[in-house]
Amino acid sequence: MEAANLSVAATAIALPLGPEASRSSPSSSGVLRSAPGGAALPGRESPFSVFTMLVVTLLVLLIAATFLWNLLVLVTILRVPAFHRVPHNLVASTAVSDILVAALVMPLSLVNELSAGRRWRLGRSLCQVWISFDVLCCTASIWNVAAIALDRYWTIKRHLQYTLRTRRRASGLMIALTWALSALIALAPLLFGWGEAYDSRLQRCQVSQEPSYAVFSTCGAFYLPLGVVLFVYWKIYKAAKFRFGRRRRAVLPLPTTVQVKEAPHQAEMVFTVRRPTVAFQMSGDSWREQKEKRAAVMVGILIGVFALCWIPFFLSALISPLCACSLPPIWKSIFLWLGYSNSFFNPLIYTAFNKNYNNAFKNLFTKQR
Repeated sequence: MEAANLSVAATAIALPLGPEASRSSPSSSGVLRSAPGGAALPGRESPFSVFTMLVVTLLVLLIAATFLWNLLVLVTILRVPAFHRVPHNLVASTAVSDILVAALVMPLSLVNELSAGRRWRLGRSLCQVWISFDVLCCTASIWNVAAIALDRYWTIKRHLQYTLRTRRRASGLMIALTWALSALIALAPLLFGWGEAYDSRLQRCQVSQEPSYAVFSTCGAFYLPLGVVLFVYWKIYKAAKFRFGRRRRAVLPLPTTVQVKEAPHQAEMVFTVRRPTVAFQMSGDSWREQKEKRAAVMVGILIGVFALCWIPFFLSALISPLCACSLPPIWKSIFLWLGYSNSFFNPLIYTAFNKNYNNAFKNLFTKQR
């Protein structure tokens, strides 16, 4: 999505600050250097501040952690035969999209953040490739979350009709539609001339600001899947509450007096039990229902984090082109990287609620040793 300038210090490189700004004159490269007496001399760039270096370090760590954690999940799914089924194929699709975000999108976004004046200096072709992968991978990651929510809903609501074979076909169809729709949204500007990503005059690279494309892309990439996951989770909550509410323990009272005879034709020995005995019969589906309850909680947290990470960015992405206004660059960057961080949280959430992943991780590292 649109990369914005994260560092105020980076902006200050090209802008004279302070009371002596009126006496500063730009050099041919647009870089200022202050001399004694307040004069500005060309040829020397201002160094990054400590705060800027700290932020850059955190972003580099975020990129590395997002890539490695999703790669670990993907390798585990591919190498463990028990994971070669639904819903792990949906998780694998999510991991692929998040790996691509970390490998192809976030590094170039960081480079753009650090450039003075947020100028894109890598050429028009690379700009178009970067923007296309940005929209493609982020949209696919979002729709994969919606697919996981749909799969969980059908498992709880229609657990008898939603057989393993049906589930496999449905998940394959959802994965194909996810990537097809994401590709359509990402390539629409290139295929149909729907705005331009690169501005050679301003040296700016961003998602097309054409108002009609802004509505199409934000609705297709976020607002539609957001509506799907909110509706689905509401239905999951109602279905789970209804099913768990019906679960009861069957109470079977035994006779208050039990007589035990030692043997026929001999003196009878009778033992009398005066205390009533109660037997509890647990439902046969209790383990299954507990598993579904944990999965429902996992999907709820996944949806909540997804919404919190992406809502600020997509609100600004929709409103800015329509009103021809713009947020301050620092807020654009915060919203952008908050959205990117969703690719880091996804694997943490769905592995934290599945002990099989933790065991598989341990076995994977043990075998490597």
